[in-house]
This record gives sequence, structure tokens and C-alpha cells, in this order.
Amino acid sequence: MSTSESAPWLVVGLGNPGPEYAMNRHNVGFMVVDLLAERIGGKFKRASKAQAQVLEGRIGPMGPANRRVILAKPMSFMNLSGGPVNALRDFYKVPVDHIVAVHDELDIDYATLRLKLGGGDNGHNGLKSMTKAMGADYHRVRCGIGRPPGRMQVADFVLKDFASAERKELDWFVDRAADAVESLVTEGLERAQSAYNS
Repeated sequence: MSTSESAPWLVVGLGNPGPEYAMNRHNVGFMVVDLLAERIGGKFKRASKAQAQVLEGRIGPMGPANRRVILAKPMSFMNLSGGPVNALRDFYKVPVDHIVAVHDELDIDYATLRLKLGGGDNGHNGLKSMTKAMGADYHRVRCGIGRPPGRMQVADFVLKDFASAERKELDWFVDRAADAVESLVTEGLERAQSAYNS
């Protein structure tokens, strides 16, 4: 097994800390890693080396596909996510291609997923900060939230809670995104894309 194969994965949910942001569209990344934490059966704790909450565990079936993961929620605000993620990367010795950012994406319809490796930040401040800190060659699980209606500003839209019509599908959407992360980590990008990209 190569070093890269045996290296842990760092799965980062992007969001803003604090109860007032918990159900915002911008916090769907936090929702997904919270569900993954529930599946692993652990609780987040404050990281000693970074401004983040972390949970270490394993994902996938027993055997060669079983992977060590560190789930993380940066406790800086969204536009400063890169610092905490980079500190965790250094501490846990995670290669950049073993980092997965789970984040909201305006240019994809609501409840639609797209997985990819590398690329631009598309104006997303969390990705911008991560890319500035360590380059762009990390994986992304892009959770579609759609565009703001009418003339609503993007900043207002992402910092609003999901609408009641959206909330009907939210549990299913978050569950599917968590499945996509597990597939990416245990089976690789191509398989995860063919199963979850829509």
C-alpha cells in the first residue's frame, strides 16, 4: 500500500459557526459532516492545533476499502476557512488530494450534487480561502442551492435559512451528500461521480 493510499482523509464541511447560522444555505457543508459524525457514532471536539472542531473515525466496509477520516468544521468564519484547514492538514499529514471540501454551490440547482477534483472557487469565499492556503488540488462535493430569486443579493441569499419548500427535501439531500462523501473516500472519484453527479 502506498503512502498516499494509507494516508487519512480530511473531510471539511464549510459553514459559519454559531446557532444563528445553523440552518443557513451557506451551512449545508456543516450539515453533511454532522450527519457523517452521527453515522460514525462520535462527537466533535475542539482541535488543539487548529481553530476547528474535529472527529476522527473510519468510513467504509471492513477490509481494504475502510478509510481513516478526520471530519472537520472550521470555527473561523467562512472566508477564513483556509487557515484552520491547512493547520489540520499539517497536523494529520494529509495529502492535498485526500482533502474533501463539502460546500454550497450557487450555480447548481437545489438538491443537486456534483463531485470534482480541483478547479476554481466560483466566488465561494470558503474555497477561495482554502485554495489560497494550499492550492486548488483538493476534492469538492458541491451541494447545489440554486440562484437567489429576483434581485436578492447573493450574500443575503446564502445567509438565509432554507425555505420551507426546500426543507421538505433537505434531509434527503444531506443524506445523499453524506453518501457521496463516503463513496468518494472509499471507492474513488470516478465511481462517486458516476453514482452521484446529476
